[in-house]
Amino acid sequence: MRNGAQRFRGICRIFPILLVFFALAGSHVVARAAAHTGAAAVDRILIVKQERKLYLLRGGEVVDSFRIALGWRPRGPKRYEGDGRTPEGRYFIDGFLPDSDFYRAIKISYPSPEDRARARAEGLDPGGQIMIHGLDPALAGWEKDHWLFNWTNGCIAVTNREMDILWQTVELGTPVEIRP
Repeated sequence: MRNGAQRFRGICRIFPILLVFFALAGSHVVARAAAHTGAAAVDRILIVKQERKLYLLRGGEVVDSFRIALGWRPRGPKRYEGDGRTPEGRYFIDGFLPDSDFYRAIKISYPSPEDRARARAEGLDPGGQIMIHGLDPALAGWEKDHWLFNWTNGCIAVTNREMDILWQTVELGTPVEIRP
């Protein structure tokens, strides 16, 4: 248990770094097609928050799956900027961030028109800059256990190796469904 507590304190120390990433990420997102290196493109990404899993699908079949970390308040859909929640709904890939503070990042099209309308009705800012990203350099050595804690500010985190797979197989416009 001591090891887990030490890791949790380490996560807490990088939280300010995460906030800076989200503040700066929007200015560096680039659109690009996936750089295929022999890997076949996937035609859909499914994220199931309760399972802490990201599934890559091709032709309706799961071709790969990854354990994920989510926003630090994982239950329920994202309502407003800074709520620590990962959104729920249907989105698509709309950008790539090769020079991320994390090990690469792929931008999701959150907020959708429905997300904006809900936030507006509640007088809130829906936020944005929801990414699938690799690990922060401060989490070196956490590849195996990164998913045990929900440590992002609403994003979906995978290992750096898994990020390389996504980078090679995901294209602009790939549908992303995020379920509770």
